[in-house]
Amino acid sequence: MRRLKFASLILVALVLASCASPAAPTPTQPPVAPPTATPVPPTATPVPPTATPVPPTATPVLPTATPVPPTATRVPPTATPVPAKPTQPPAVEEVRLPKVNPLEVTGNIIMAGSSTVFPLAEKLAERFRDEGYKGNITIDSIGSGAGFERFCKAGETDIANASRPIKDSEREACRSIGREPLEFRIGTDALAVVVSRENTFITNATKEELAKIFADAVKWSDVNPQWPNKEILRFTPGTDSGTFDYFVEEIFKKDKERALKATNLQLSEDDNVLVQGVLGSPYAIGYFGYAYYAENAGRLRALSIEGVEPTQETVDKGTYPLARPLFMYSTAKIMKEKPQVAAFLNFVLTHVNEEIRDVGYFPASTEALNAAKRAWLEAMK
Repeated sequence: MRRLKFASLILVALVLASCASPAAPTPTQPPVAPPTATPVPPTATPVPPTATPVPPTATPVLPTATPVPPTATRVPPTATPVPAKPTQPPAVEEVRLPKVNPLEVTGNIIMAGSSTVFPLAEKLAERFRDEGYKGNITIDSIGSGAGFERFCKAGETDIANASRPIKDSEREACRSIGREPLEFRIGTDALAVVVSRENTFITNATKEELAKIFADAVKWSDVNPQWPNKEILRFTPGTDSGTFDYFVEEIFKKDKERALKATNLQLSEDDNVLVQGVLGSPYAIGYFGYAYYAENAGRLRALSIEGVEPTQETVDKGTYPLARPLFMYSTAKIMKEKPQVAAFLNFVLTHVNEEIRDVGYFPASTEALNAAKRAWLEAMK
């Protein structure tokens, strides 16, 4: 009986245990599901942040694209200087004259005037003869003023050589005898102020000092106390010279009388006489065309003027204060009546730049030479 009761109790306990086991899992499952479901939203939430960085990644792309325009912007500045190059003067096209054959030219030519132009005219006349010209070319070195007098008053010459432009009074004199002068620019001279190489105290002079040296002062020390207490010996071109006229205009403001009142002054239309005079003393000084200095550069020394030496570079740049043009003058009437004169002027304008440096002068600009050639073409119409 007791055994039966015990067995019944065990059976009841087992039944109760089996009923309680299923109920226990029921409450435990809900907690499992909610925690598992709750992390899901957070897992989905990071997705937007992951998508959010995408725009920033795209945003840097724009800055990367932005520099491209600046790179393109710099191209125009680089291209800007390129158009400026064509503005350089050397690009000017040279005017060409009809070809001249000296073998076919006959008749004589008479020229007179500037002692400065003389060596250049002589050089070109010699080449004209060497290439076949059989006539006579007479060239007198008498100074620009005297040359215009013979051309405009006496009417004796076919060409006037000049180291200065023709004056209005000279032009009127030409017209009074039926001549209308035509100007032909043939080159440039750097007027040289020179001393002997034995002179060691002066290497540069201002225009103001030149005025004192060539007029007012008696001794070198009157100009500069550091210079010798010795009298200045002056050698200058004569009053008929275009070189004298040019120097008086530039240094004495056209006051010719002031220049002529100087003591120890020797004037000559012959530049070789002036060269010899300057060579005679370390206290002598003179001025004349650059060609005469170039011929004697081993014995003479050219002064810098206002700190600028007379050279091809300073003449081309226009910085040398005493650079001046060189000319030949004729008329359309003479050129037509005497074809040999027209032929020679044509030859000069065509070949002058091939000879001018050897003489000691400097080429005129392309524009100036072109203007002279156009004047020749106009005269021959």
